[in-house]
Amino acid sequence: MHIDFLKTVFENNAKETAILWKNTSYDYAWLNNRLTYWENRLKELQILPGDLVALVGDFSPECITILLALMQNENIIIPLNNNSKVNHSEKFSIAQADKAIYVDEEDATRFEDFGTKASHAFYDELHAKKVPGLVLFTSGTSGVPKGAVHNFDKLLAKFKTPRKALKTINFLMFDHWGGLNTLLHTLSNAGVVMATRNRNADAICEFIEKQKIELLPASPTFFNLMIMSGAHLRYDLSSLQVITYGTEPMPESLLKKLKEIFPHVKLQQTYGLIELGVLRSKSKSDDSLWVKVGGEGYDTRVVDNILQIKADSAMLGYLNAKSPFTEDGWFITGDQVEVDGEYIKILGRKSELINVGGEKVYPQEVENTLLGMDNIAEVTVYGEKNPITGNIVCARVTLKKPEEKKEFVARLKKFCIGKLQSYMIPVKISITENDQHNERFKKIRNIN
Repeated sequence: MHIDFLKTVFENNAKETAILWKNTSYDYAWLNNRLTYWENRLKELQILPGDLVALVGDFSPECITILLALMQNENIIIPLNNNSKVNHSEKFSIAQADKAIYVDEEDATRFEDFGTKASHAFYDELHAKKVPGLVLFTSGTSGVPKGAVHNFDKLLAKFKTPRKALKTINFLMFDHWGGLNTLLHTLSNAGVVMATRNRNADAICEFIEKQKIELLPASPTFFNLMIMSGAHLRYDLSSLQVITYGTEPMPESLLKKLKEIFPHVKLQQTYGLIELGVLRSKSKSDDSLWVKVGGEGYDTRVVDNILQIKADSAMLGYLNAKSPFTEDGWFITGDQVEVDGEYIKILGRKSELINVGGEKVYPQEVENTLLGMDNIAEVTVYGEKNPITGNIVCARVTLKKPEEKKEFVARLKKFCIGKLQSYMIPVKISITENDQHNERFKKIRNIN
């Protein structure tokens, strides 16, 4: 029932380490016993099956066991980060949270009952089936975050198939499916959940060195920050066997840098969405952005250059937005792609497309080109309204070292000739000292 298959793993590996948190190890026997404690504690707190419970925390031992207990108790769970700077009230309101459990940095817990009872057709469906639910939120960087409602049992199904568990750092966040996916993959295969609250480049590289991490799943933004800071040079990262990247488009120039830095590490692109879960993926090669996605429970097709996916684990729908599914059940991802046989290359979101006089410009393509230019550390390409062409291409650039703007702009435009079509060359160019990728890291797209 629900997580019984996980309990079997815990019992069969009782003496093995399950979680490493703040330099303390917790074995599977501890995890199993603590899970039993929380199953009983939920009853004392009068958290009933079907209640909508926000769980605010991180990948700490206590938070992990509460998550598992809520799943077994058939609750609908809203996982949220316990970053004290974040106000979760908007998400509480959208999801209609009944209750909340907060787990702080010291693993101490606090309970809150809002005295409400959530009501929605999707929740009714989960109640009728007597299954746990999951509510995940899109980033909301362009407006109000959308709440995606899942049948948690369907997301759990793939973890019942045994697979190899490398020593993996739980880098991705607690409130994104990528982070939960790593957690459940690790536990279902008797691996060790290795998590750290500090996710800056030096802290992660130090953690890799100390714990001999074998698999690092992270975002292109993180890898760019790591390279810019030189953190990878200050620590021994030779234990790494696999690096997976997702959550946002990977610049080709950055991928090539990663391959130069880690020539013996397998680089693999991942693809997933909050609305569907994580698909199995296979990169054409380590230095290629072409990827094959799908796997058991997923079908893909491309319609008008937009990737569509049909998934057994697809969400029931959004709480506060119209359905993104076609009439025959395909999820419209919004990702523009090129196709080469079984492989696709993701060009970017249709919503990010810049229309210049009827010509389509993909920001990522321009960014990839500009990142090949000397003295450019970071670049963000975007569109601005223009009365003549409809839009113009703009670039916001961070330089590695100071350069006179007029000379730099002239050099940039000369560099683009022959590499980009004339309508793709940035018209408006600004130089900033702000850490653009750090800002992006806070706003990572809800992929993976």
